Amino acid sequence: MHLDSSAQNFKTASFGAGCFWCVEAIFDALNGVENVDSGYMGGSIENPTYKQVCSGTTGHAEIVHITFDSQVIEFKQLLEVFFKVHDPTTLNRQGGDVGTQYRSVIFYHSDEQKQIADDIINVLEEHKVYENPITTTLEKAQTFYKAEEYHQDYYRLNKNRNPYCSNVITPKFEKFKSLFSTYLK
Repeated sequence: MHLDSSAQNFKTASFGAGCFWCVEAIFDALNGVENVDSGYMGGSIENPTYKQVCSGTTGHAEIVHITFDSQVIEFKQLLEVFFKVHDPTTLNRQGGDVGTQYRSVIFYHSDEQKQIADDIINVLEEHKVYENPITTTLEKAQTFYKAEEYHQDYYRLNKNRNPYCSNVITPKFEKFKSLFSTYLK
């Protein structure tokens, strides 16, 4: 079997930063990101449903599972976006979304990812980039459970139909685009 040499550059990143609808739209717009799936990680039951995760009893976080080409965008750059597009200082909360399923979390897939994330958090704390301490946790990646199909590509498919999209995601997405215009597809 012959593998395309670029396939060797594909890596995985998994982030929780509040509602996965917002986070998916942002990471999917980045050059070098090949795929973004919304789903769940970090909990105690197999194959959780959205309803179960939203109950806050499973321990899962709503996350995005990202496949990226490390020759085009580095993990460090993904973290730069991650720390700019959500509030990493609010424990189990992003805006009106409250609960452990909305926690700020980096699920690392290698010791290298863990070290890079830890170093960035330390620099952000040292330079007091945020008024409050960072609550983002670093957790070893576990089994990823892809969310139900209607959650995939949610913003693109619903931005003109769902008030949550137009009132919450669109302003966040527009701010992201202005901050990271050089990173966009």
